[in-house]
Amino acid sequence: MNINIKSIMATGERVTLECKKAQNSVPISLWDTYSAFANTYGGTILLGVVEHTDEKDKSKRFEIVGVEDADKIRKDLWNIINSKEKVNVNLLRDEDVQVVDVEGKSVVAVNVPRAESSTRPIYINNNLSRGTFKRNHEGDYHCTEQELKMMLRDANEAGNDRMILEYYTMDDIDIPTLESYRIMFKTDNPDHVWNDLDHKDFLMQLGGYAIDRKERIEGLTMAGLLMFGKGLPIRDRFDNLRMDYIDKSHLIGEQRYSDRLTYDGRWENNLYNFVRMVLPKLTIDLPRPFRMEGVIRKDDTLQHKAVREAVTNMIIHADLMLNGILRIEKNDDRIVLTNPGLLKLPIEQIYQGGESKARNQRMQNMFRMIGYGENLGSGFPLILNAWNEKHWIRPELVEQPELMQVKLTLYFENDPVNDPINDPINDPIKLTDRQKMILQMFDEDKTLSRERLCEKTGLSDATIKREIAYLRRVGKLMRIGSKKTGYWSVNNNGK
Repeated sequence: MNINIKSIMATGERVTLECKKAQNSVPISLWDTYSAFANTYGGTILLGVVEHTDEKDKSKRFEIVGVEDADKIRKDLWNIINSKEKVNVNLLRDEDVQVVDVEGKSVVAVNVPRAESSTRPIYINNNLSRGTFKRNHEGDYHCTEQELKMMLRDANEAGNDRMILEYYTMDDIDIPTLESYRIMFKTDNPDHVWNDLDHKDFLMQLGGYAIDRKERIEGLTMAGLLMFGKGLPIRDRFDNLRMDYIDKSHLIGEQRYSDRLTYDGRWENNLYNFVRMVLPKLTIDLPRPFRMEGVIRKDDTLQHKAVREAVTNMIIHADLMLNGILRIEKNDDRIVLTNPGLLKLPIEQIYQGGESKARNQRMQNMFRMIGYGENLGSGFPLILNAWNEKHWIRPELVEQPELMQVKLTLYFENDPVNDPINDPINDPIKLTDRQKMILQMFDEDKTLSRERLCEKTGLSDATIKREIAYLRRVGKLMRIGSKKTGYWSVNNNGK
């Protein structure tokens, strides 16, 4: 862990930084922060640094006091964190705890990684309800009951949608919906043995109906009801969830929207119907080049596949137990998709691809069996490649913890800098010295504000905004989380 303590302190404590005096011992409050960092984005704890919150002069706000016996503090920290009485899981490696010399004084730097979703929640004092913390700009806070339940659900590697819904039976399935799906299934899998099964056995094979022999219960699973159920039983069981599509493109005069799909009694509002009805609306304006493969017309472009992937991802990664909306908004220059729940993987890892952790694994399989959804971990890179092919502005994935939701924006705007840059066969990105300086500053301090960046560089706000926008478009800079509580991530690949 290489850390520039002076640079980090320049902008004060943020979501990923905490300073504590700790001259003689490990402070008790460190463990609240350990839990909070592990359950949020990770972060760094500096022992031997004092923040004077009332100091207006930022250069004097932080004081390096050092610790008296760094070796003792390191030893005590390791002894405590390895005790199950204090922390349920130790995430630290040897290199995560370092002693750094600053102005001749010893500062202990503790790097706390973000815990995997299967490991969260990280809690202290053997108290799950009161010992679980998360982090925002105000500091460490006790997790709400809803946040705790969400982390516990996410820790289940089998996914959320396998749950048997007691008392929900095949009578709650909308047969026309299921038959429509089976037609698509048979088209994609003409020789599959499941084609000969009755509806109930077919659903059992898909994970839409299940039998728990131990508990002696059977019924529709969460996946089965939400995908193929009648609207009324769905609303009865999942009154927390809404599906909403709104088209704000091609508006005329005072029109608020040109098309709307929400529940109005004219369709069975299950997830399969929602996707089936929305996708043609989203892709109608995408160009379809005419080509033939034998006698079959093929007009499915990479961009059409990407939009399908985005809609599918919205559903399979949503936490459908939360209060929220599966919302799709179409504009002239973009599509915005929003789903309840937070990300199970860091955003940087999602952009890179290679791993997938769907909350709703049975729904994921249902979609994949009809050609919706790529192989594990390849979905988001497919979206990026499709947009790069058209030289459109890079899709933006944002986690919004304060709203307990994730938002994906697909821009249709042409990006003048995207053409020569994002094509992997072209030369590496050439950055100006100013752009390199800005990236370095964000790399040293992930929570650096635009205002503070203006102060440090002497550049105008307009110039900084323009440079940040450029660096984001070319994939060198990414915003993790919301404007208020998030931080910056620098992509150093290829530099």
